[in-house]
Formats: sequence, C-alpha cells, structure tokens
Amino acid sequence: MTGSSIPVAQTFDERYRAISARDSRFDGQFVTAVRTTGIYCRPSCPARTPKPTNVDFFATSAAAHEAGFRACKRCLPEAAPGSPLWDLRGDVASRAMRFIADGVVEREGVSGLASRLGYSSRHLVRVLSTELGAGPLALARAHRAHTARMLLVGTEMPVADVAFSAGFSSVRQFNDTVREVFGITPLEVRAHRRSHPGTSAPGRISLALPYRAPIDLDGLFAWMAARAVAGVEEATPDSFARTLRLPQGTAWFRLERVGDRLGLEAHLTHLGDLSTLVARVRRLFDLDADPIAIDSTLGAHPELAPFVAVTRGIRVPGAVDPHEMLVRAMIGQQISVPAARTALTRLTEALGEDVAETAGLTRLFPTMAAIAEHGSEVLRGPGARIRAIVGAARAVVDGELELSSGDESSAQRAALLALPGIGPWTADYVRMRVTGDPDIFLPGDVAVRTGAARVGIPAEAAPLTAWATRLAPWRSYFTAHLWRAVGTNAGNIPAQPAAAPESKQAACLSAGPKKETSK
Repeated sequence: MTGSSIPVAQTFDERYRAISARDSRFDGQFVTAVRTTGIYCRPSCPARTPKPTNVDFFATSAAAHEAGFRACKRCLPEAAPGSPLWDLRGDVASRAMRFIADGVVEREGVSGLASRLGYSSRHLVRVLSTELGAGPLALARAHRAHTARMLLVGTEMPVADVAFSAGFSSVRQFNDTVREVFGITPLEVRAHRRSHPGTSAPGRISLALPYRAPIDLDGLFAWMAARAVAGVEEATPDSFARTLRLPQGTAWFRLERVGDRLGLEAHLTHLGDLSTLVARVRRLFDLDADPIAIDSTLGAHPELAPFVAVTRGIRVPGAVDPHEMLVRAMIGQQISVPAARTALTRLTEALGEDVAETAGLTRLFPTMAAIAEHGSEVLRGPGARIRAIVGAARAVVDGELELSSGDESSAQRAALLALPGIGPWTADYVRMRVTGDPDIFLPGDVAVRTGAARVGIPAEAAPLTAWATRLAPWRSYFTAHLWRAVGTNAGNIPAQPAAAPESKQAACLSAGPKKETSK
C-alpha cells in the first residue's frame, strides 16, 4: 500500500487486510469496532482478528463512541499517534480536527470553531457527522478523553487536576466520560500505568509522546539548535526546550530523547492549556507524519534513494506559534541562519517579557503588539524589510491577519502575499511550518537548488519544479531532503558537484535554507 500517496485504507476490504496484518501504519487513521465485544481497537491490536461479519470501521474514535463502543484496554487506541490525514487533506473536516486538537472547542465552543472555518454551526455539525461519523462536540470529547488517559497513566496528578487539565468543565463530567469511553473508572485507568514519574511541583507534568517510527531525531534537534533564540529556547543533540504563551497562560516544556521514546516535561501556569501544548509540540516535531509512506515514495526515485536510506523518517518542523513563525521567517529573509538567530535574540532581549526562570530560560518571544509598537526601534537592516515586519505585526494586532494551524493552506498563502514585503518563498515557508501542509515546494530557495544539483536532478527553478511534481503529495519532505543534502555529511554517498552559490549568503548552506528577495 505504498505509492505516490499516503497508504489509506478506504474500502472495507483494504481496512480488513490492514487489521489482519496488524499494520501499525494505519494506527490513528481509523479504528476497528467489534460488535460481539462492544470494543474498538487500533489496526495493529495484537488481539485475534475478528471475523469480517462482526466488524465495523470508523474514521475516528469519537464515531465509535457515538455508536456505543468502548476503547480496548489492550491496544489503547487513544494512545496512537494522530492521523497524518489531517495535514494531507485540506478540507473542512481536516481543518476542524486541527482546531479541535488545539483546544478551540473548549475555549470558543462549537460556534467559535464554525466561525473560524467560515460555516454556520449547523452546517459544520452536518459536515463532520458525514465525513467523520461524529459532530464537533463528540470529537472534542474524544480528544479530552485521550488527554485524560495520557495524564492518568503518565502522571500522579490528583484526579481533579487531571479532569481540568484535560479540558473537562467538572469532575463529574470527567468521570462519566472516562467510564463511557474506556468502560472503567479514572482510578482503574490509572492502575494500568507503566511507570510512576510523579510531578515535582504544581503544574509540572511528565509524559511520553507516541510517534510513528522511523524518525530523524538527530536532524530535528540539530534544526532546533541552529535556530534557538537565547533565553527562549535551548537545544542539545537529544533535547529541545523553550518558553511560550498559550491561550490561558505561559508554559515551559522540554522534549527529550530517552532511548527510543520521546519524553515531554512541561510546566504550565494553567493546567487547562495542557492539551493545546501537547498538540503544538506534536506539530513542532511533526510526530503525526507517516514516514513509511513518505520514504517509500521518495525512495522510489533512484536519485533520492541513497539519501532517503541514510536519513530515514525525515520530518518537517512545524511551529508552536504561527505569528512568531511569520516574524522569524521575515527576519530571516536574505540572511544566514546564524545572522537571523542573532537578530531574533536581540529583538527578544529588547521586547520580550520576563518569565520565572525554568531550566535556564527566562524570556518569552515578543508579542506582535510589542513588535508593532517598538520593532522599528530595535530591528536592523534595510528599511523596507523593517517596515514589512512591523506592518505584518500591526496587521495581526489589528485583526487584519490571523494565522493558525487550521487555516486552509492556499487561503493562508493568499493572505500572506497580500502583505507588503512578503514574497512567495516566505508565504510558502510559513504555511509549510504552520499548517503542516506536506506538499509545499520552494523552488526559489538557494539551498534547495544547490541540494538538487548535489542529488543529481535539475537545479534551475522551472525544471526542478517540473521534476518535483512526481513526488506529490510529499514535496515538503523532498524539500527537507534537499536541505539535508546540502547541510550535512551524507556518509559514503558520492555527492554530485554543488551548484555555484547565487549570493554571499548561499556560502553558508550548512546553516539552512535561504530565501528570495522580498517584495
């Protein structure tokens, strides 16, 4: 089930073959409900495969809940990585799922979710019920249940704290939902935990984040280290930590490699932000990607195969704050990554807010309001670029521009291009990082074209763009491989001659991507 697209089991027979093979690639894409037991499982559940006549398939666990099924205690379908389809698809249902994961329903209700998507609440309920088998309230409830299970088995937080951290409005609602979804009480769920990490302080949480293997953690941590803003972020070969603002308060987190596991340690001023934090960390590290499908498609081409073999499970880093991502991209235009990091650190030192020190981090990235008001006093470089950055921040403050992970990709691009000083590279790079669109290509990027020459494919923008069409819908990952081909030693792979640098900045290709001139 590989090829030019993600392996998606759409028919009953395709899905039944997936569960018969216990294929973990499909975990998170659908669930299997067994009528004779009243239980639903992830596709890779080790239990005996049920007879086809006893099976129903649902696109989401929420749909299985609505049909009266309980989660399997053996395979824990709620603990599967999220579906990669929500990034691959650009329709209303997938955008809604990204917003729901970010906690929009808890904060703004169904009407707020519908408004963000541009539909009436009634129409949204109809669309999601048709596409996913459950309405927005049921989908949000399933997400809360997943967060609650994660906290019950991964921490020693009091049950009441778990309830509110997971987004429930009352302990009673929490108890009722857990019993309905899992068929047991919260304390019985907690009895299944594998470890007892404890929490060292109020608001401090330690969790394990699931992902689909393989994953290029070396590349992810190196990417973060090259761009870490002093005081806000810190990266090592095995960890990444930062401060950030969340809807209800501030937070600090560290994601760390521990063997083959990814451990998340977090400290939040408001526990209700936990599910939002987890969703944003997952997006930052692209943990819901399907590396088998991506590697299979890219590796099928002889020019890319040796690079894919060396760097299996490559990821495209996302963003924890879309507006911050826009500022970082605009500041980085036409300068090297080290120079951009220096400029961002200076901006943060001047305009960022102090927070209580946590693991050596003491600052928050500046707000858009602060950049709009004082950015021109701090930023250096061409006047047109400074005006563009300050103008973009002002557009955010005035409500003229709103970026989010749930945006429709092409609409976000159009909104960005409408701003002075933002060209195609910046708009596409931002939506690659913010929406998680897996099919963005950057033919105007100097490092991409240099990487293409090294790989042995056309290096000029037009023929390279044409060549890349065969890699849809994974051109974002193709872009990441071209960056990697230039910026790292590819072992014993014989490198093709690199293209001549197009600018002074292109000489520092190991630092990362380079950009087109702004409008």
